[in-house]
Amino acid sequence: MRSCSPCAACKLLRRRCAEDCIFAPYFPSQDPHRFAIVHKVFGASNELPVDQRGDAASSMVYEANARVRDPVYGCVGAISYLQNQVSQLQMQLTVAQTELLRIKMQQDSPSPPYLAPTNIFNNIDSQPEYLNFPSSTNVIQDPSLKTESIWT
Repeated sequence: MRSCSPCAACKLLRRRCAEDCIFAPYFPSQDPHRFAIVHKVFGASNELPVDQRGDAASSMVYEANARVRDPVYGCVGAISYLQNQVSQLQMQLTVAQTELLRIKMQQDSPSPPYLAPTNIFNNIDSQPEYLNFPSSTNVIQDPSLKTESIWT
C-alpha cells in the first residue's frame, strides 16, 4: 500500500492519484524533480507494458537530465565522449601490447647489432664517430684568425 500523498506525476499534472497509478512506483512524491524533468522533455504517456515501465522511467530521467545539460546532443554527447575514451584507451593498450611483444622478442632472440634499437644519447662513449665532436680544448686555435663580435 502506498502512502496517501500523491505521486510526483499526479502532483505535477494536478490530478487525483489513484491507488493503482502507473506513475507512482517510478515517480515518488519525495522526488518531484524526477518527473518534472521527464515530463518537460518527453510528456506523459502510459503505452508501455508493465514489465518495461521501470526501465523506461529510469531511461527517460537519464535522457531528460542529459537534454537539460546539453540540449543539442543529450545522451548522444555523453555516449560519443565515452566512445572516444574507449577508442583512445584501446590505442594505448595496442601500443603497450606491441611494446611488450617487442621486449619479449628481444629477450627470446638477440637482434643482430645493426638492428638493435639504441638510444645514442644515453652513453656518449658509444656514440658513432660522426657524433663525437671535439671539445673546445682539443680544437687547434689559430691566433691569426680574427673573429668579430656584434656584442663588443
